[in-house]
Amino acid sequence: MQLRILHRTAYRYDEPVKYSAQALRLTPRREGQQRVLSWAIHAPGRRIEQVDAHGNVTHLLTLEDPHKEIEIIVSGSVEVAHEGALMPHEGPLSPLAYLATTPLTAADPAIAALSQEYMRSGSGSLRDRLYALAGGVQERVKYQKGSTNVDDTAAAALARGKGVCQDQAHVFISACRAAGIPARYVSGYLYDDGNGNGDGAAASHAWVDAWLSDSKAWLGVDVTHREPAGVQHCRLAVGRDYLDAAPVRGVRRGGGREMMDVDVTVSKAADQ
Repeated sequence: MQLRILHRTAYRYDEPVKYSAQALRLTPRREGQQRVLSWAIHAPGRRIEQVDAHGNVTHLLTLEDPHKEIEIIVSGSVEVAHEGALMPHEGPLSPLAYLATTPLTAADPAIAALSQEYMRSGSGSLRDRLYALAGGVQERVKYQKGSTNVDDTAAAALARGKGVCQDQAHVFISACRAAGIPARYVSGYLYDDGNGNGDGAAASHAWVDAWLSDSKAWLGVDVTHREPAGVQHCRLAVGRDYLDAAPVRGVRRGGGREMMDVDVTVSKAADQ
C-alpha cells in the first residue's frame, strides 16, 4: 500500500526564544517492509542529518536567532509491503539491548503480575501469547485521549486504567521485558480505512516490536487495536521507549509559555 503523509508541527511562544534545538525523527525508516518513495522536510534554522544507534534517521534542528514560533512540515509518500511480515533485525544494537528497563517502562508488581498471567502462564505459541497480552493491556488501560502526559510511566498508566497509545505500548513493553522478551517502542503513522479499526485510530500512532527468538525477527504488534502492524502502519522511529523515538523532542532557552499545534493527514495513494 502506498501512503501519502502530511505532518505539520507548530510551536508558538509568549516571549522570544533565544536558542532552540530540536531532534527530529520525522523521516520514515528505510526497512525491508517499507520503501520511501519521496520525502521532504521544511523547517527554519540549520539541520544536520545522522543515523542514531537504533537506526533512526534523525535531524538536529537548531535556531540561534531570537524567534517566537517554529513550524516544521514533513510530507511524502511511503510504500508499505504485505501485512504481517516479520522484520529482520537491523542496526548496530543487539535485540538484547531492548531488554533493558527505562524509567518509563520499569515494571512494578502489577505489571509483573500482568506479565505472569499472559506470558509465563499463558498457553499457545509466543505469538499467540503476545496478542493475548495486547488484549489484556487493552482491557486494563482503556484508550482515552488527553488522559496522560508524555512523561507518565507504564506503572502509572496501568494504575490509572486509561491512557493513549503511548501508554498502552509502554505497559506492553514493560510486561514483555519482565518475561525476558526484548521489546521496543515504535512511533509512526496509521492509515485509518474507516472500517472501525477500534478506539484510538489516529494518524499519529505508537505500537511495539516484540522479538521472536525462534524466528530471529521482530513482530510488530499494534496494542491499541490488538492486531499485527501491517500495510496501514508507516514506521518513523524505534527505541527503548517514547523518549528514544519521539518524532520531535528538544530544548530551548527563553520563550515563556509554549503552545503546540499538530496536524497529521494520512491517505491512501491512488492505485497505480
